[in-house]
Amino acid sequence: MLNKVVCVTLPGMAPFEFGVLCEVFGIDRSEQGGPSFDFHVTAAEPGPVRTKLGFDIIVTEDLASADDADLIAIPAYLAGTDIHPEVLRVVREAEARGAWVLSVCSGAFVLGAAGILDGRRSTTHWMYTDDLAQAYPRTTVDPDVLFVEDRRVVTGAGTAAGIDAALHIVRKELGAAAANNIAKRMVVPPQRDGGQSQFIQSPVVECQSDSFAAVTEWMLKNLEQELTVDQLARQSLMSSRTFARRFRAELGTTPTAWLNRQRLLRAQQLLEETDRGLEEIASDTGFGGAAVMRHHFIKVLQTTPTAYRRTFGSQRVAS
Repeated sequence: MLNKVVCVTLPGMAPFEFGVLCEVFGIDRSEQGGPSFDFHVTAAEPGPVRTKLGFDIIVTEDLASADDADLIAIPAYLAGTDIHPEVLRVVREAEARGAWVLSVCSGAFVLGAAGILDGRRSTTHWMYTDDLAQAYPRTTVDPDVLFVEDRRVVTGAGTAAGIDAALHIVRKELGAAAANNIAKRMVVPPQRDGGQSQFIQSPVVECQSDSFAAVTEWMLKNLEQELTVDQLARQSLMSSRTFARRFRAELGTTPTAWLNRQRLLRAQQLLEETDRGLEEIASDTGFGGAAVMRHHFIKVLQTTPTAYRRTFGSQRVAS
């Protein structure tokens, strides 16, 4: 169970990425039905921690609380800055005991220096992926994704992708409802599709069309239907080829992949909050049958619908 979360501050730390970790894990949302974590902000040497923007954050707690943390979180920092050996120890010991370890953006270099990326996939901000691969050749760096999880070690890409990575851990440990609760409070999508490659090629999206907001809303309202690209294109008043190309350019994924992810999220919610049978949920979410839904659960979540309900469902039902 995810309960105790320790954020390790570093000299040269990026304030936004630090703030992401504080926002996701540091706020008590129990009154709104959300999670509450035992959250700690620590430093190898308590006192003023200079951020990369030149102002200090005063940290009063040392690393002692990290020894039994369920999650160690490392924000972005000025890569190349010396890392205190106690920080590396904390990261290594957390990984060794099976705790979650999370880095945001350039924080991946700390995980690399600790040796826990060896033999794992990883990512970081697209500007630093080549440097990470060169510095730590025993990790496989994926430059295109928003985050990577490899055996409870999660590396997030640049800046806002830290939100995606943090919510992923919440979702894995506490379920979709908990992640959705946090996302709603933060006014962000609970789960984004696509990857950071779309931002590399085109930092400013060339095509901003209200038709995509309209069609995605329509898709969400009609998940139970068998929606084809041709049908969606007609809904958007485009040719099928133009629709598919522009959809991918703006949303970073194909219409089919986006639709399947929304169906999966809806199925997760129904498994958590209702006692409906698997066939009924599969039908209501557009998977057609329980076998197809099971395939998507295993492929994306590495679990079955039955096991997911057993772990996160509010009602235990036979399946």
